[in-house]
Amino acid sequence: MKIVGDSEHFQQPYDNDDDYVSRTEFKKESEEAQALGMRLVALSKTQLDKMDLDEFLYDAILKSKLIKQKTEAYRRHLQYIGKLMRGFDHEPIQAALDKVLNKNNNEAAQLQIFEKMRERLLTNGDDEVQSLLDQHPQLERQKLRQLIRQANKELAKGPESKSSKELFKYLRSEIKE
Repeated sequence: MKIVGDSEHFQQPYDNDDDYVSRTEFKKESEEAQALGMRLVALSKTQLDKMDLDEFLYDAILKSKLIKQKTEAYRRHLQYIGKLMRGFDHEPIQAALDKVLNKNNNEAAQLQIFEKMRERLLTNGDDEVQSLLDQHPQLERQKLRQLIRQANKELAKGPESKSSKELFKYLRSEIKE
């Protein structure tokens, strides 16, 4: 015979359950999943192609680009993407997202480096060509000097210079760092 005041009798069925998720925690996880989904929606198609996403999630993200923003349908579709996101592990998706976004930052930084290099070549001339050739012996001195000379002539006539763009392309194609 059990006593009514026994502690086992009043124990809740989920007290020993490690998988229990409170409603607040579930809502927080859902909001995080939806926020990650919104970050994915903001990416371009080429950036999404670089990520290894599930087929359904990928299709849903692409469909969101067809829906007019700031509408109820768009809001509901973002919630749907959040619902899909709850079924996946967020860490690999977040890592792939960070990799895609960081790569773009690195590319922008590289472009700035080449632009500064081109500007130094156009202003300093032969001295800068020599220091650049010391750092990157694969470059052709004659081609560099020819492009610099043509770019300076064109820049003296107007702000646009075809040779200046060619110099930039040459530097970018030949120097791999």
